[in-house]
Amino acid sequence: MSNASSLSVLSVRVARKTAETADICTFELVDEGGGPLPAFSAGSHIDVQVPGTNITRQYSLCNDPTESSRYLIGVLRDPASRGGSVAMHDAIQEGQVLHISAPKNHFALAHEAQRSLLLAGGIGVTPILCMAERLAISGAAFEMHYCTRSRERTAFYERIAKARFAEQVQFHFDDGEAAQKLDIGKCLSAPSAGLHLYVCGPKGFMDAVLSSARAQGWPEAQLHYEFFSAEVVKSADDASFDVKLASSGRVIKVLADQSVTQALSAAGVDVPTSCEQGVCGTCLTRVIEGIPDHKDMYLTPDEQAANDQFMPCCSRSKTPLLVLDI
Repeated sequence: MSNASSLSVLSVRVARKTAETADICTFELVDEGGGPLPAFSAGSHIDVQVPGTNITRQYSLCNDPTESSRYLIGVLRDPASRGGSVAMHDAIQEGQVLHISAPKNHFALAHEAQRSLLLAGGIGVTPILCMAERLAISGAAFEMHYCTRSRERTAFYERIAKARFAEQVQFHFDDGEAAQKLDIGKCLSAPSAGLHLYVCGPKGFMDAVLSSARAQGWPEAQLHYEFFSAEVVKSADDASFDVKLASSGRVIKVLADQSVTQALSAAGVDVPTSCEQGVCGTCLTRVIEGIPDHKDMYLTPDEQAANDQFMPCCSRSKTPLLVLDI
């Protein structure tokens, strides 16, 4: 795995670490030399190299995108994670220097939208909050729904309550009265040409939102989403297959219990990876011949159907051979 190669060389200092809830911390990052940081847009994330590990994780920026002096990220401590969030909570302290990438955006606001509907579940509020800040600054029409387990576990509650866009936000608590819980079907019942939907949160929440939107006729081009993590589904019929490197003609076998990136790495072929779950897009690779077996959460259904690109960290092949643009 080559996490470091996917990172730009940005050194930042943790200026402030704050416990937002019992299991969510925010980290305020500033340039180590005191200068401005690269600009970012609403929906952007950064890759963070977790110190003392070979782990790289993506965290959305949740501060006002007009700010150039800092980045703010929120991290949920997830005991079931693969170590990144626990290390961020336990090992990272104020004053520490981190290495991060420049901001990237795979979850941008659509400039053609006449109105925006923002749906956030739990820690998925981080990019959604940044979008709300941007839309409020530009005077754009939007409404935001924020679903959490309880008021006590709602990160950024006070910030949102005091924001210029507070009246455009509705909170929904799992432990609250039934009347205040989000009715996803009702919320998505009126798709229109100028209305764009943005959703981020746990996979179950996002699956429910997106499946409801599609069932009610929302065009795919008006659905915008970003998964933080996903479980790579293993199938009983996962079999070995070959990949061919177009640049050299070299053929490499991918065993049934290997990912494509693992097979390539074992053969000395470096493909940058990060999440290894098909959610971040770092390893996106063009497919020249063959039909991928898509297992990612990054590509849209239409992009998957085109079968001209895939995520080698998790996806496989439906044909005996895939020819890759490597």
